[in-house]
Amino acid sequence: MFKKILVPYDGSYHSERALEAAIEIAKNDKAAIHVIYAYDKLPEYLGEPNLQEVLNRVLTAARGLVEGAAQHAHAHGIEVTTDVLEGPAADAILRAAETEGFDLIVIGSRGLGHLKGLLIGSVSERVVRQAKTPVMIMR
Repeated sequence: MFKKILVPYDGSYHSERALEAAIEIAKNDKAAIHVIYAYDKLPEYLGEPNLQEVLNRVLTAARGLVEGAAQHAHAHGIEVTTDVLEGPAADAILRAAETEGFDLIVIGSRGLGHLKGLLIGSVSERVVRQAKTPVMIMR
């Protein structure tokens, strides 16, 4: 039924549960998983060389997260790709889902995001409202 599954991943408990659910679905459907991490654009006022140093740290940590998730899925015999995207998480997820033609998004109900998620709505809520593909939310 599903061939391409998108899994936004930030290392939180709920994103771990989403990854596990995506692995099970991928095993049953012989689907591939694409694990992504989205980070907010860094403020320009950091200036150089600070901006580059912070960006390098963010990218190193993000790549470590998605690679760890990919290794876990790969250990279950799943074909996995990864990506690290800049931008607000919901925007990056929705953009990836639409441009890459995923059949399913499996996302955690809560992540390691900012306090503003409590004030203006969570990433998963926005993805459910705006995605053109089916979304599974894991608690």
